[in-house]
Amino acid sequence: MVPPPLASREAVREERFSDVWSKDLNDVFADVAPYYDRANNIAALGQFGNFLRRFMQLVDLQPQQKVLDVCAGTNAIGIALLKREPTLDVHAMDRSVAMQTVGQQRAAAQGFKIKSTIGDVHKLPFPDNHFDVVTLQFASRHLRVREVFTEILRVLKPGGHFHHSDMLRPRNVIVKNLYYTYLRTCLHLTGLIVGSGPAAVKAKQYFIDALELFYTAEELSIMLRELGYVEVTVDKVFHGMLGFHRAVKPQPA
Repeated sequence: MVPPPLASREAVREERFSDVWSKDLNDVFADVAPYYDRANNIAALGQFGNFLRRFMQLVDLQPQQKVLDVCAGTNAIGIALLKREPTLDVHAMDRSVAMQTVGQQRAAAQGFKIKSTIGDVHKLPFPDNHFDVVTLQFASRHLRVREVFTEILRVLKPGGHFHHSDMLRPRNVIVKNLYYTYLRTCLHLTGLIVGSGPAAVKAKQYFIDALELFYTAEELSIMLRELGYVEVTVDKVFHGMLGFHRAVKPQPA
C-alpha cells in the first residue's frame, strides 16, 4: 500500500479507521489489558523493557514537575518516570477503564501514586499551559494524530517537553515489507501464546493496516514543526521501525 500525501493522510486514516477507533478498540483493550505488557514483550522478542529504558533516557525531568502520560495504558511510563524521580506529580489519561485498572494496580503494588483520568485524549480536560512534560507511547496509530498533538501543545507549559514513541512506517521498501511480514507472524503467534480473546483476534489485520497508513519518523517530525513545536528531534531504531521523538513548546515572543 502506498500511503497518500502527508497533507491528506489524516483524512484518509480517519475515513478508513473511524469505525474501528470508535466501536472496536475499547473491546480490544478490555480483552488485552490483563496480558498487555507480557504480549508486548513477546512480540518485541523480549526487547520491550529495553525500548522503555531507551525512551526514559530521552525524557527530560526535574524534581516536582507535573507530568501527563497520554494513552497511559497499564502505566508503564508513569511507573518508570516515578522510579527516576519520585517527586513528580504524574497524571495518566486513557480511554480504557480496563487498562487503567491494571495500571493503577501495578502502580499501587510498587508504592506509587498516579492520578488517573478516563476519557477521550483528543480533548484533554486540563487547562492551558499546565504540564511540564507530556509523554505518549505506542498509541498514536489509533488516534487522530494532529488533534492529539495540538491538544498536547495546548496543555504544555511554554518550554515544556513532549516525548513521543511509537511503531512507525519505515521509508525503505525492503525493510517495510520484512517488518510487516514479521508483524503478521508475531501477532498470530503472540495471540496463541497469551490466549487472545475474540476482539483482539479480530483486530489483527487492523494493526497492520493502521501501520501501513501511518507516518515515517521524518513525516512525524514535519507534522510536529507544522503544529508549532520547536527543537524537534527523533531517535530512530531498526531503520525507522520505531522512533523516539522529542519536541518543545516555544516560549512566547
